[in-house]
Amino acid sequence: MNIESMLRSQVSAQTSLERHSKMPSQSTESVMNRFVEFINAGNEDLGREVISPDAVFHAPSHPEPLRGPDGYMEVIGMMRGAFPDVQWTLEETVTEGDTVAARFTMRGTHDGEFFGIPASGSKISVQAMNFYYLADGRIVGERGQPDLLGVMQQIGAVPAP
Repeated sequence: MNIESMLRSQVSAQTSLERHSKMPSQSTESVMNRFVEFINAGNEDLGREVISPDAVFHAPSHPEPLRGPDGYMEVIGMMRGAFPDVQWTLEETVTEGDTVAARFTMRGTHDGEFFGIPASGSKISVQAMNFYYLADGRIVGERGQPDLLGVMQQIGAVPAP
């Protein structure tokens, strides 16, 4: 076997591997895109499509895990109560198997109470890093870490450095 045929064989194997690895990430990408549509619109029907009824969510805003689409709607309700125009932008993802690491930018206007802080009218823009666990085309779990310090600084509750 000469070098040229070895290289062709490696390129062929790599191309085949890329094709197979893209199949799951394409469906993962679809789930994540539908999820972002759900959180930005607050569409409960879409939430029930994309979130498993048995899903478990760990949010820093709640001491106990939240469960299923209704649990997630609770978090969205809390956020929309404080930031009625809140929108999330999915900036990047890294997928390994059925686990997705996602970086979001959350933007909104502080027009309602947030953790006891009255509306300031301030615009916010902060990052969040979340891990999502998927099964059968749905989200079955999440561990979210929004930049709550950044939010509190931007709404004037905590002095910025």
